[in-house]
Amino acid sequence: LAQVLAVPDLELTPPNKSPEKNKLCWFSPSFLADKMASHIARRAITSLRLAAPRVALQPAFAPRFAPASAVATRQYLTVVKYSRDDVMAKLDAFHAEVFATNWADYLNLVYNVPFWEVEYEKLSSIVQPYLHEEEVGKKFGEVQELLDVMYQCEDIRDHLNELAELCTRASGFMGTGYAAEEKVDNLDEHAKVCAEAYEALLAKHPDFKPKIEQTVGHGLAILRQKHKFKFGSMHRYFF
Repeated sequence: LAQVLAVPDLELTPPNKSPEKNKLCWFSPSFLADKMASHIARRAITSLRLAAPRVALQPAFAPRFAPASAVATRQYLTVVKYSRDDVMAKLDAFHAEVFATNWADYLNLVYNVPFWEVEYEKLSSIVQPYLHEEEVGKKFGEVQELLDVMYQCEDIRDHLNELAELCTRASGFMGTGYAAEEKVDNLDEHAKVCAEAYEALLAKHPDFKPKIEQTVGHGLAILRQKHKFKFGSMHRYFF
């Protein structure tokens, strides 16, 4: 380095233009001194970095929520309380809606019964504080009886509809006998059982006679068009 620095300043001429010039170095001594100083400084900084103690890197992001154990929990509970008038109003509205629906329309029941069952569970919960009262208990009993009768009428009417459909298929294409399916051999027994269930419903639930006639009675009348049998009110439907 001392020998290089001792060389007098040379003319900065590219080697390709003057190949006969001194080929020792075509840089000035001041330029070489700056380069050596820069190199020594970089080596010193690198040595300091390696000698410095290592610090654990923190995550680039912090958790948004602290752990559950580090946060004090607070219990919060809300309760909806219904007054007696509210419960009675809900019972009346539910009873009126179910009673006014056409139980003979099976598609209507398929759509609405799941929602009625959820509403009935809700009513069964909110009515408990007032169930000991005579008026509230009586109204809730009417709602329970209403649903019981509806389920029974729905089951019997569905069975009557299936029997009528089998009778139609047994007659063939448009009653011509073409592509006819097998007949129901014990159709008399089915009709008798359904007629007995119809009479039992009328005797047990006289307050729901219109709904029983709407479903079971009308279903028996439709079945009697396809298969002749007798039941209590068969002449009410004029055939």
